[in-house]
Amino acid sequence: MAKIRVLVVDDAVVVRRIVTDVLSSDPDIEVVGSAANGRLALQKLAGLKPDLVTLDIEMPELDGLGTLVELRKLYPRLPVIMFSTLTERGAAATLEALTRGASDYVTKPANVGSVTLAQDRVRDDLIPKIKALCGRGAVRPRPATAPPRAPAAAGAAPRPALPQRVDLLAIGVSTGGPNALASVIPALPADFPLPVVIVQHMPPVFTRFLAERLASTSRLAVREGEEGGVVEPGVVWVAPGSSHMVLRRDGEVLRLRLTQDPPENSCRPAVDPLFRSAAALLGNRTLGLVLTGMGQDGLRGAEEIRKAGGVVLAQDEASAVVWGMPGAVVGAGLADAVLPLEKVTAELIQRAGVGRLARIGGVPPVTVSAR
Repeated sequence: MAKIRVLVVDDAVVVRRIVTDVLSSDPDIEVVGSAANGRLALQKLAGLKPDLVTLDIEMPELDGLGTLVELRKLYPRLPVIMFSTLTERGAAATLEALTRGASDYVTKPANVGSVTLAQDRVRDDLIPKIKALCGRGAVRPRPATAPPRAPAAAGAAPRPALPQRVDLLAIGVSTGGPNALASVIPALPADFPLPVVIVQHMPPVFTRFLAERLASTSRLAVREGEEGGVVEPGVVWVAPGSSHMVLRRDGEVLRLRLTQDPPENSCRPAVDPLFRSAAALLGNRTLGLVLTGMGQDGLRGAEEIRKAGGVVLAQDEASAVVWGMPGAVVGAGLADAVLPLEKVTAELIQRAGVGRLARIGGVPPVTVSAR
């Protein structure tokens, strides 16, 4: 199989050398060129024909955002990974880059103490994303024409014959997530009756900017998760970077709890803890949604939601940037429905209306027989 051809674009000589050396050490990757700014990169694209570009955000002459805009005019599907600093300015620029068509991002290693540690960080963070975006990750399960149902596990609640009422929407998402969330959350109506809790794999600072961006375009209040936050309709909570976000009961009220428990699936925040806590507290009133992302985070949590009798939805392969997370759920037979991104919001509104008397966003209510 041919190697993945990568163009490295960064104005810092040291960074270009570190990234080039790390990528070249992988047998599946070939660094076919480098450039010190966006103008040089654009000039090299046609001749080098890379499979993927790593792109620094802050560069002279033509910065990463400007380069990305021009690149997308000529190469709308070429994977681009932004190289960002872990700062407020870097976070804001990265989210803007994702909005403009970047595929994913990694944060530059800073204050790690040695070149070796910097190389390790780049190797651990960048190479898996390159392989996932270029279809060289772990073999992905492909859905059958009709997604298979998981076999009933011991103690699992039976699947209902009719649509059931749900009282919470829990979302897990990773690579490609900011754009997926920007498609789903702002489209939810102001009278959406479910609280929404989200785990998006992102570091600190980035999650705050993500919540603020979603809030600026949404009819629901979108906030970064905080200890004790009340989980109620009309509010969307985004798990803060570096903390797991789970649910707890406080009398009749549901609240958030933030923990520093060990990472799960190499992530903190991780989807599985949130899904598990939702299933434990709300049982069959839980609606889980797994959107685009690499890896399998959310798989075990989806299993718990299904065991409790809840509902799990997954994004389809064609509309996902990376089909790792939703593909794992589908492959395990845990998805009640597999949907293209453009149909997710309508499905959420429809399911939120089950068992309720009022219209939601103009959609007629769906009644169910007493259970």
